[in-house]
Amino acid sequence: MLEGSTFVVSNRNGDLDPACRHPPHGFFAQDTRFVSRWHLSVSGRTTEVLSTAQVDHFAAQFFLVPPTRAFHGAPPISIVRQRLIRGVWVEQLLVVNHCDDPSEVAVELDVGSDFADIFDVKDERIDPRHVVAHPTGGLLTLRYRNGAFVRETRVAVSEPAEIDEDTIRVSLGLGPREERVVTFVVTPHAEQTGRRAPERRASGTFEAMRRDGRAELDAWVAGAPRLTDGADALRHVYDRSLVDLAALRFSPHLCAQDESLPAAGLPWFMTLFGRDSIITSYQVLPYLPQLARTTLRTLAALQATALDDFRDAEPGKILHEVRFGEHAATGRSPHSPYFGTADATPLFVVLLDEYLRWTGDRPLVLELEDAVRRALEWIDRWGDFDGDGYVEYETRNPASGLANQCWKDSWNSILFADGSLARGPIATCEIQGYVYDAKRRGARLAREVLGDRHLADRLDAEAVRLRRRFQEDFWIEERQCFALALDGDKRRVDSVTSNVGQLLWSGIVDDERAGAVVHHLMGDRLYSGWGVRTMADGEHGYNPVEYHNGTVWPHDNSLIADGLRRYGYAPEAARIAGAMIRAATYFGHALPEVFAGFPQHMTHAPVVYPTASQPQAWAAAAPLLMLTTVLGLVPGRDGLTCDPHLPAEFGEPELVGVRGHWGQADIRPSAGVDRAVALRG
Repeated sequence: MLEGSTFVVSNRNGDLDPACRHPPHGFFAQDTRFVSRWHLSVSGRTTEVLSTAQVDHFAAQFFLVPPTRAFHGAPPISIVRQRLIRGVWVEQLLVVNHCDDPSEVAVELDVGSDFADIFDVKDERIDPRHVVAHPTGGLLTLRYRNGAFVRETRVAVSEPAEIDEDTIRVSLGLGPREERVVTFVVTPHAEQTGRRAPERRASGTFEAMRRDGRAELDAWVAGAPRLTDGADALRHVYDRSLVDLAALRFSPHLCAQDESLPAAGLPWFMTLFGRDSIITSYQVLPYLPQLARTTLRTLAALQATALDDFRDAEPGKILHEVRFGEHAATGRSPHSPYFGTADATPLFVVLLDEYLRWTGDRPLVLELEDAVRRALEWIDRWGDFDGDGYVEYETRNPASGLANQCWKDSWNSILFADGSLARGPIATCEIQGYVYDAKRRGARLAREVLGDRHLADRLDAEAVRLRRRFQEDFWIEERQCFALALDGDKRRVDSVTSNVGQLLWSGIVDDERAGAVVHHLMGDRLYSGWGVRTMADGEHGYNPVEYHNGTVWPHDNSLIADGLRRYGYAPEAARIAGAMIRAATYFGHALPEVFAGFPQHMTHAPVVYPTASQPQAWAAAAPLLMLTTVLGLVPGRDGLTCDPHLPAEFGEPELVGVRGHWGQADIRPSAGVDRAVALRG
């Protein structure tokens, strides 16, 4: 259950066990586990679960009974455990006496918090913390302090209760067939360096909060274009994508109160990530353009202004990740924020230009002019730190910085074909594509909005030179493929990987070599039948369940499909899009972050990757970009155009109410685009 960066993970009967690691149990907010133990017993016995229902992303209910001795014994009481997350965690117990006689029921809740940083939970290395408990009246307060870093959990109960340092006991005298409700409200509270975070409060009754949450979710979904007709599977996936993106919304402190942007993914990445938020915002532009606006403004506000080796920061750089837990606050980790990514900065420029193409929002471009100029300067001055014309990365913080700072940022993701590890500084191929695209788009922004023709001409010329040199320096003739990267000695890293597909998305590939790239992407070594693998079968480093070296990533495939369509390979783009929709049906119509790369003919169903995030923002957004791609939607000066090439898995979908600078349009593949009355603003 989640509401943005605040979430609860429990077992099927609703209890939290701190010993559970996969997935980790707890009530999390601001990268801290505020509750690690939450165990309900009734009259001294652990409850048994009859069923569990996920009502909404923020609400669930658990139907429980105390254990019975006889095989067919009917339980004398039952408990409906209702739970929701709305800034705070509200848990309501409905205790029902099924007998004609009175019943004394003792409800006991064991509560504890380790206040662990989410990095500690992830690494399964949780040091004991000195937690002080204050039981007073109807409230149990658990408090942890480390200097100026203070975290507090408050558990309030609605009924008279006996409360000690780790237990809340409520005695209920139930009459015949009587029902009673007991409500617990769990409030996370944060202080740091003398600043108190805004107070979280329960806003009304349980039912009122649930109605408000549902109304807010309904409004979010209604604000996106309505998908009609089309295949059932596509409609289910479309609706689930919108709901998952709603679930992941959160508002960092720099956002206006009514603005939000997507957290990257549950459970480990429930925060702002530069690369993830940018790509997610790009994927959903025709559907939820407000995410791009908030993402761009927030990232610009946090853009680096000075060198900081510990945080891998350089002037003009866009952040990789920002954290709010104890490690970041006390300097144990560099995430306050951390800038260890070489691709978020050019992607920032790409997103701003694409946002302008769809919305026509010139005032935002003018507002972010300085940020754009600083980002473009970073590319040339700091991104290309050896002056060879390519953006490389190598951490300034060997102790705790990321070794790989591309989207495949695991330690072993950049491998030669023989399996040996590439050494830095590393210039991956897709980052050069992003830079090429950023220079082209930066030139357009400079010429059409900023009124700086000199900058526009310079960027256009630089993009042409980069594209020409890239064909020479990255092309591996004997493999008929572009290199994954150049290593620190400028050797071509010769593994065949999905990275080459994103080169089509950026447009850096010469037309005469595009066919060779497509041949690799759609061949059996890279294409599993469910999507394009991150590494080709047969490469020494290939493993179908290795995070970045053989798995299938939906977001990667959405960008690859978009690139295929860009170069005129519409059937191939449709093939990938159709496969992704089929795969989604095996995951409850919600694509996970990543799944295994086993071939379809072996498994006949996509195979789960054991630690994949779900929901995950750019995976949830992937079907939306694929829909844009196969419908052939392109925003232009004169409005929106539609050139559909639909796979069978999509049926004949229609999109009603696509908003943009043209006003509003309805997309009917058989008829193209029908423009409605312009709706400006």
